[in-house]
Amino acid sequence: MAEQRPDDLSWSAPAEAGEPLGKLPAVSYVMPVLNEADHIEAAVRSLIGQDYAGEFDVMLALGPSTDGTDEVVARLSREDPRVRSTFNELGTTPEGLNLAIQATRHPVVVRVDAHSVLPPDYTRIAVETILRTGAANVGGVMDARGVSPFETAVALAYGSRVGLGGTPHHVGGSEGPADTVYLGVFRRDRLEAAGLFDENIRRGQDWELNRRLRAAGDTVWFNPALRVTYRPRSSYSRLGRQFLSTGMWRGELARRYPAENGLRYYVPPVMVAGVVIGLLFGLVGVLGVATGDGPRWPLLGFAIPAVYVLFVLVATVVVALPRGPRTALWFLLVLPCIHFCWGIGFFFGVAKLTRNIQAYTGR
Repeated sequence: MAEQRPDDLSWSAPAEAGEPLGKLPAVSYVMPVLNEADHIEAAVRSLIGQDYAGEFDVMLALGPSTDGTDEVVARLSREDPRVRSTFNELGTTPEGLNLAIQATRHPVVVRVDAHSVLPPDYTRIAVETILRTGAANVGGVMDARGVSPFETAVALAYGSRVGLGGTPHHVGGSEGPADTVYLGVFRRDRLEAAGLFDENIRRGQDWELNRRLRAAGDTVWFNPALRVTYRPRSSYSRLGRQFLSTGMWRGELARRYPAENGLRYYVPPVMVAGVVIGLLFGLVGVLGVATGDGPRWPLLGFAIPAVYVLFVLVATVVVALPRGPRTALWFLLVLPCIHFCWGIGFFFGVAKLTRNIQAYTGR
């Protein structure tokens, strides 16, 4: 086994410990919320229902929702005073997280998403992992699960290597140090020392924060026993906007930190470029055949999109068809949506056009 060096950002020894956490440190759950009326109650009740014996509070950073989210949160707060809220004027994720963190005080901070449902043992296992490893941040697997055939297709794409590349926090893996993890349970002292979340990064802020933690000598720890149920986007347009934004911000991060982005992040943009170039060459070949005075070899360009179509068909049969024909039909559309929106967004990010299309993609 290769030696792991402290100057390698893929792994670091734990930084010098701060104040002892004790056996049952109190925890603060922090969650940015915007237009999540359909999901927020299940997410909050999964926090209240944790089997962790320590003290806790819940802080929700409420953006300017228009779907009745605030009314649901107000009812939950009346039912349990440990559920509190603060106003997040911009409605963006990093601002919301920072506002919620700053409005709480407990030594362990549990970052939660409004689309996520924590299993009852999540906090207990996470705190035990922090105490055992000395890590600054621990996290696990985003276990995407859908209800409708469309959502199920999206969940299958999330949890398969053909969809999001097979990173451990999507498909699982061995416990140990990691570059990044899903969500995250933080030691507050290390989180504050790192400077909280970068409010200039709308997506990928978890990866960027974990990068700073590792650069400071802290450990980010992956534990596959931490599985969080995630509810995918419920419509094709929302899915497209989500992945256009995700790809765009990954392109931004790749431009800022080119040496620290794995090859998997470049696969979608390379695929998009290959398919577009192949189609253009193929059309040139068609024009040459039609006029009778052009070369025919550009027709070979059609082989590239043909290979991609074959890839999607095979992936659908292997991954989605066992879940039923309706899910498989949606998977045929979901997989290219994820790949192309992510890949196109990546080019926007690299070209420094992130802010220009942020109004369309949302948070």
